[in-house]
Amino acid sequence: MYKLFFPLLFMLSTCATQNYEVAQIKTPQGEVLIWLYDETPNHKQSFLQLAKEGYWDSLTFNRVIPDFVAQGGCPDTPEGFTDPEYLLKPEFNENLLHDYGAVGAGRDNNPEKLSARCQFYIVQNKEGVHRLDGDYTIFGKVIRGMEVVDAIVNSPRDSIDAPLTPIPMDVNIIRMNATELQEYAVIK
Repeated sequence: MYKLFFPLLFMLSTCATQNYEVAQIKTPQGEVLIWLYDETPNHKQSFLQLAKEGYWDSLTFNRVIPDFVAQGGCPDTPEGFTDPEYLLKPEFNENLLHDYGAVGAGRDNNPEKLSARCQFYIVQNKEGVHRLDGDYTIFGKVIRGMEVVDAIVNSPRDSIDAPLTPIPMDVNIIRMNATELQEYAVIK
């Protein structure tokens, strides 16, 4: 019995202490935690890289639309996104939908539907925004802090949906173990 018990105990304790990378966005309105999907490996890796490099830390949520999205990162430009370093091939997945709290990659109207990896959005519509399914890559979901996203999109804004008071982002990657993530149902 002891021969079986100790390996099982070790295995259980290892699973509980295994660390997972989770995105953390700190804003004046509060903190948002995002689970990044393994099903979209290139978008996940890109987000991790840019966050670890501090790419978004000087940027803001530049487009906020109630019952639609909070968009952050590099602002839209009339020219679109042309820097190949910041473009990714889409990773559409029929199981990853534009539900409330989904995190997706922004893009312009390019025919290949290439993602602008420097820009992301969080779906704030409680019914989802399913007209975007299959056209924009979903690569994560908010696991904590949707009340913060709700506050962000309800900020006073101008005629092009930019917040009147800039909403800065401090984007980090934190580590959480399986026990900490259990309540969010992201670990199988």
